[in-house]
Amino acid sequence: MKTYTLDQVQDEVIGKIGTQTRDKFEYELQMDLIGKAIKQTRIEQKLTQEELGKLIGVQKAQISRIESNASNVTIGTLMRVFTALKAKITFQVELQHLNINI
Repeated sequence: MKTYTLDQVQDEVIGKIGTQTRDKFEYELQMDLIGKAIKQTRIEQKLTQEELGKLIGVQKAQISRIESNASNVTIGTLMRVFTALKAKITFQVELQHLNINI
């Protein structure tokens, strides 16, 4: 029986690193993880979706959508959520010949 590394399986099933398919998969995975982290933190802070929504000025349904998948939310809304949850926020932007940490 032939064995495969995780990298080989990912390259075969999802696509090689740098391809549009792989980049989309990686982005969606990151957004899903952000949503799950928001939900976990909200629950740990004993906030309902409605209460968090009121803190940032959105409806409960929007908090539910963010927790399910944060990919369809603006950076501004995410910033308000993180601020309401008292999260430490760090941005890192990497462009050719430029690296910015905020």
